[in-house]
Amino acid sequence: MQRSDLGRRPVTALLALAVAAFCYVSVETVPVGLLSEISSDLGVSSSQVGLLVTGYGVTVAVVTLPLVRVVARVPRRPLMLGLLAAMAVGTAVSAAAPDYGLLLGARVLTALSQAVFWGVVAPVAAGMFPANVRGRVTSVVFTGGSLGPMLGVPAGTWLGQGAGWRATFVALSALGLLALLTLAAAMPGGAALHEHAERGTSPDTRRYVLVLATTTLSVAGFFAVFTYTSTFVTAVAGMPAALLGPLLVARGVADFGGTTAGGFLSDRNQWLAVALPAALLAATLAGMFVLGTNPVATAITLVLTGLAMGALTPALQNRVMEFAPGSTDTASAGNSIAYNVGIALGSSLGGLTLAQAGPRGTAMTGAVLATAALLIAFLPTAKHQRGERSLSFESSSSLGTGRATTDTS
Repeated sequence: MQRSDLGRRPVTALLALAVAAFCYVSVETVPVGLLSEISSDLGVSSSQVGLLVTGYGVTVAVVTLPLVRVVARVPRRPLMLGLLAAMAVGTAVSAAAPDYGLLLGARVLTALSQAVFWGVVAPVAAGMFPANVRGRVTSVVFTGGSLGPMLGVPAGTWLGQGAGWRATFVALSALGLLALLTLAAAMPGGAALHEHAERGTSPDTRRYVLVLATTTLSVAGFFAVFTYTSTFVTAVAGMPAALLGPLLVARGVADFGGTTAGGFLSDRNQWLAVALPAALLAATLAGMFVLGTNPVATAITLVLTGLAMGALTPALQNRVMEFAPGSTDTASAGNSIAYNVGIALGSSLGGLTLAQAGPRGTAMTGAVLATAALLIAFLPTAKHQRGERSLSFESSSSLGTGRATTDTS
């Protein structure tokens, strides 16, 4: 994407949305690194502090679809500004909360705004740009989200341990406020948004359902192993616990690179953008099972799972916006729910496998789930696949204005 082709205001607004995504993911998960600080300050147990994360995630999963339906007719600009304002205020109240009850209530407010944010942010971001760069546009937003666990949580933990946990929430609230003010100055009004992002460009209920199934199973496969990474690395690969942190950072960097690559590939060939990382995920999880006792192989495959999931995220979202049978907001909300269902399913099956077959078996469970996702990605008819494989642009030098051609019959 070139600024001269797309305009500076939409690009600035897109970066503000990426920062907002970073804030949301960081706010959701940062209590994990500050369990003892929050627990001792408020006089509650660690399990109650853990509920601040678990309850947050459950709230997002449960209310996303109904809330997105409620706000369906609200203009996108005031809606996004309202959501970011709720996030900034909720996080500021969290920082000032004198007791656990108010902190939990503030977290619920933030979670409600996040539920709507993830349901509408991809169509909103895509709507500010031409359709042929939609994959890259959504990848920018998801890159902001992927940086949350990689940078936001470690930085928030470091700040909270040094200056108190409240300082972390103050910093995230300030960053959210900056994103809000930037978006207010740069986001175009409804009349300037491209209509292609409001409805599916090739509506197809069957293929939309298949995308949701692919999302659920691929995420489940990943989290069946990722949830128990620490146990796998130490008990199966025999690596020292001190290497876990650097491995997770490397996985996060790979996730970041995968998200960028997935966005670019999605703009060129949507089918391959899903099939290639899905195949990589299945292969690397199977490799973890077969070669798991080798520390080097475990490290490589662990990093490659991050690359695969990073690339899959924008590619699947692009497919959702392609096949949405109705509003892309509702369709994106469905994909967000599918993602959260995948997390719960994968973590549960991984835990069951861990108890019954040991940590090495979690990789096989993940590989089976990821393989099922890959098979579903191949289910659309050969006619559609041939058309999508032939996706091309008039020339690589005219990406800003070139019109992609696909078989949408």
